[in-house]
Amino acid sequence: MNRDSSPPPPAADRVDPKSVPVKILDSGARMPAIGLGTFGSDHAHGETVAQAVLDAAAVGYRHFDCASVYGNERLIGEALRSVRESGVSRDQLWVTSKLWNDRHGEQDVRRSCEQSLADLGLDYLDLYLIHWPFPNYHPPGCDVTARQPDARPYIHDAYMKTWRQMERLVYECLVRHIGTSNMTIPKLELVLRDARIRPACNEMELHPHFQQPELFRYVVDRGIVPIGYSPIGSPGRPDRDRTPDDTVDVEDPVIVAIARRLGVHPAVVCVMWAVRRGQVPIPFSVRRANYLANLRGAVDDRLTDSDMAAIAAVDRNCRLIKGQVFLWKDGQSWEDLWDVDGEITPP
Repeated sequence: MNRDSSPPPPAADRVDPKSVPVKILDSGARMPAIGLGTFGSDHAHGETVAQAVLDAAAVGYRHFDCASVYGNERLIGEALRSVRESGVSRDQLWVTSKLWNDRHGEQDVRRSCEQSLADLGLDYLDLYLIHWPFPNYHPPGCDVTARQPDARPYIHDAYMKTWRQMERLVYECLVRHIGTSNMTIPKLELVLRDARIRPACNEMELHPHFQQPELFRYVVDRGIVPIGYSPIGSPGRPDRDRTPDDTVDVEDPVIVAIARRLGVHPAVVCVMWAVRRGQVPIPFSVRRANYLANLRGAVDDRLTDSDMAAIAAVDRNCRLIKGQVFLWKDGQSWEDLWDVDGEITPP
């Protein structure tokens, strides 16, 4: 990664971080209302992602969504150190990381958090999430048909043992907020019933073709900030995750027409929609033109109420990240992971 000192981009080619909208958490903390995702999938090496973090900070990003399983936190940590050396203070940054599935054991949670902190070069995380509610490991790059022999479904008592260790991280000031990811209403109902520290955020797939209105309203009504991954529809996800029925948000005629009227890429319309709706999008890109355009879209919201209504009407309930590798027995559908009937799928 090139970390040589270089002059900041001209003001016309960046966004003032102070102009970026924020979401106020129940704690009073201010989360920038757009972040840069760092999941490079199969097509962006760690060095490339870390360089994007460094350059994105130069154009105005202050929110970075990371995870240990992405395998690039050490390189991102080097980039964040350079960002701080450039004059950006730690309290101006919002850094999220996530606990991976094979670290749900009570003895593993703190160690995993400490490893992320060491890799990222931080004294604390702004937000730490349980990445998936299933403790099922699968090798990186495996096919979606892979099954772990000892895979298990969601077991609430086991999840709460993990959550208690997450709460300890807050008490010990290693993290400032904790949250959930890839959850459903039935699972959240139980967590909210039993948690001592409630989830501050829930990270979930959210884009115009998959708006999850019921879950979205559920978390918002309970003071939980929805963070939306794949906000433009995840066009760069691995081929192994694609299915014939998947749709493409940035090719939707309604979104394309709005983009043409506004003179922006359809992806930017997806970002504008997300921020206006009240979720925090975390689009991933390593191309400067793209992540700068996304950031500008978060600041320069030109969508009308009619645009918002038109986009609301294009929801196709098209989940792209189905999570098939987390199924625990043969013959199951990926829908068994998502409690589509309103009940937690039994073992």
